[in-house]
Amino acid sequence: MDLQDQLKNLFPDHAPSEDSQEAPKDEGLWIPDDVVECHFEKRKGKPNTIIKGYTGNDDDFKQLAKDIKRHLGVGGSTKNDEIIIQGDFRDKIMKYLEDMGMKVKRVGG
Repeated sequence: MDLQDQLKNLFPDHAPSEDSQEAPKDEGLWIPDDVVECHFEKRKGKPNTIIKGYTGNDDDFKQLAKDIKRHLGVGGSTKNDEIIIQGDFRDKIMKYLEDMGMKVKRVGG
């Protein structure tokens, strides 16, 4: 017995509306027209890949960072409109972003 059947047993007079049946669809991340830059820096002696130039809203920005970290299996953070990924993953990140439809520019090294 699934949740819908249990609810029908609890509330037999209730008729669900048509709109409540559909779950909102995720339209994906916003793809900017501008170029996204992929930098390499060493901070405190450790290599970091920094992604700058993504101009989506905060939710899309955080979701993009989360997707990249999950795709690579590494740690990272977001700070000052930058996505900071631990390690030198410029090539993999650039390919991942290009597959999403973004224009990516390699900066530094």
